[in-house]
Amino acid sequence: MAMRPGVLALLLGFVSLIGATALQAGPAAAQSTWFKARSTQPAAAVGGSTSVPYGWVDFCHRRPKECKVPALPAADVKLTAQKLSILKRVNQKANRSIKPISNFDHWGTMEDHWDYPVDGKGDCKIYALYKRKLLLQAGFPRQALLMTVVRDLNNEGHTILTVKTDKGDLVLDNLVDEIRPWNATGYYFLKRQSQQNPNTWVSINQRGGTPKRMSPS
Repeated sequence: MAMRPGVLALLLGFVSLIGATALQAGPAAAQSTWFKARSTQPAAAVGGSTSVPYGWVDFCHRRPKECKVPALPAADVKLTAQKLSILKRVNQKANRSIKPISNFDHWGTMEDHWDYPVDGKGDCKIYALYKRKLLLQAGFPRQALLMTVVRDLNNEGHTILTVKTDKGDLVLDNLVDEIRPWNATGYYFLKRQSQQNPNTWVSINQRGGTPKRMSPS
């Protein structure tokens, strides 16, 4: 049955309006929907005190003001869409602004040298420390920003930044631009800083699930 011109025009206009609305929503709306639907992830279970990495001890010796800080009660980040956006921006900024170089090629020593990217170069520790610094400047609580030592997918030593949130433990990694839950990395977690005192380290000894993306493509 043929449709009257007036009815056809009305339907076409309605379809166009729906398409325009969907187009305006774009990635931001998709991200917002995904964020609201995301469930809380389990936090990594930590054990007792363990050895402090030499690199952190050396970092504190060279930059004492960074480490001579009072113990504080544990605190997690309330993970809003805005906070997640800041985490993603900081992770990508550090990953793109630092030129990767091995510890030995950079410093001429096999001993771990932890520092900020003073010359724009560094390995995983430099990336993680820089992200920690940027997030502190953005107002994130120190107790939620934890340097963490893992074994990566090649079973090699690797350092990342763990961010403690009310949605679980998230990872900022120089090998991946995505912000992922700790249990979506596939890494074997060895140890990390205590939430109360950055100069105390606690054991973890847990596999972080299997690698997978956290956010939609």
